[in-house]
Amino acid sequence: MAEKWFGMEREDIQWFPTIDNDKCTNCETCLKKCSHGVFENINGKVKVVKPFNCVVGCTGCDPLCPEGAISHPPKDYLVNLIKTINIKNRCGCNCKED
Repeated sequence: MAEKWFGMEREDIQWFPTIDNDKCTNCETCLKKCSHGVFENINGKVKVVKPFNCVVGCTGCDPLCPEGAISHPPKDYLVNLIKTINIKNRCGCNCKED
């Protein structure tokens, strides 16, 4: 999948699903519906195995989960990330975060 997102390394962006194992019934709906290979069934348990394959901003699997076991970071995380990228791109000084 994408190695960069708007110039940022994909691994630096903490956008991917998490599974609440107390709610998950391992129905595999997420695994079947996600076309990016984020999920796998390992020993009868659905797991997030390739988190950085998740498309930044996508939450498509959240509403599909019949148990409400899947969540993503709050949208505010993404909004703040985009603001940061826009500021750095306008600045032109190749800012680096500490």
